[in-house]
Amino acid sequence: MIRQKWTRAWCCVFLCIISISLSANPVYSAPVKSATKPGVVAQGALTVTANTAVLMDVATGDVLFDKQAHKRRPPASTTKIMTAILGFELGRSDEVVTVSPKAAAVGEATLHLDPGEKITLYELISGALIRSGNDACVAIAEHIAGTEEQFVELMNRKAFALGAQDTNFENTNGLPRKEHYTTAYDLALMARHGLQIPQFASITRQKETEIHFLEPDVFMDVRNTNKLLWNYSYADGVKTGTTTAAGKCLVASATKEGRQLLVVLLNAPDRFGDAKKVLEWGFANTETVRLANVGQVIAEFPSVTKSVPVFINEPIDVSLSKVERQKLQTRVVWEKTAKLPVRAGERLGRLEVWLGERKLNSVPLISEDEVLGNRSLKRLFSTGKGNERE
Repeated sequence: MIRQKWTRAWCCVFLCIISISLSANPVYSAPVKSATKPGVVAQGALTVTANTAVLMDVATGDVLFDKQAHKRRPPASTTKIMTAILGFELGRSDEVVTVSPKAAAVGEATLHLDPGEKITLYELISGALIRSGNDACVAIAEHIAGTEEQFVELMNRKAFALGAQDTNFENTNGLPRKEHYTTAYDLALMARHGLQIPQFASITRQKETEIHFLEPDVFMDVRNTNKLLWNYSYADGVKTGTTTAAGKCLVASATKEGRQLLVVLLNAPDRFGDAKKVLEWGFANTETVRLANVGQVIAEFPSVTKSVPVFINEPIDVSLSKVERQKLQTRVVWEKTAKLPVRAGERLGRLEVWLGERKLNSVPLISEDEVLGNRSLKRLFSTGKGNERE
């Protein structure tokens, strides 16, 4: 059973890496790390107590606020975001987990698991995200991958596949390790991915719940460590973390008028105050602009005999500061010369989105019609004797 689960885990991560590398959607690709780009507010314009911070639009992945977002920091229990993601992606929620002595022996914040207890994977993930159970994380890892060490390797591969290039996990729960680190930006990428998993999003928005153990048949009341759920009406996730080395950390999401933003704060003495301030600033001062819809004809490709309409097969949304909106521009770039044939569905170029001098996005331009080559055209318009005999 362990071997089967381990094989399934490796296959899932391999497919994830392949799918991301082949994806043409730049929204999900990791941008080149650089200084603050146009449209992103740096720390001077919005002050927070956090050592590092980032504000991201969940729908587009665009960064709206950046304070040393790529600085490596210990993440404490925000590590459990990745543990939960793999728990849901590599296991079934209703699988029954038997707690090992190793998992039961883990200390600090726990679910007080005992060796031999039976509990579903879903309840363990709930305990890890809401109660921040360190023991629950080890139990999840052993169930999915056989050992915590093998599961941690999967965590690192998954993080890299999501674009988190400055992350290295050494355990499943965030207990202090010298080489256990991530960044505010990387955590935002991971949390954004997690929020696309319905069960993950549902659990992290709960203020409190009951954890049901199967053997023995008992219930445990647990309360979410994320106090933002109580003092900010738009809050709907995600995870806290605290250690001496990491300081107070928070990954928090909020949804207002259908728009969801995500803030990450590492080593933030006033993490809940920071989160509310940054999220409110984001809702008030930034917006998401729809530049083109799926299937919208963007331009006409100038082929030899006639122009060919080209369209996009994905929407183009950009999130940015409201004052920067007038700087947005789109540019059509042809990648094919004006020669035949042109096939229906062929990529002929790309539509680029620019904000000032910086390119924000690029999507393929697809041919709507087919235009045949010269030989095909001759056959179409020829009145040869072979056709006359028919």
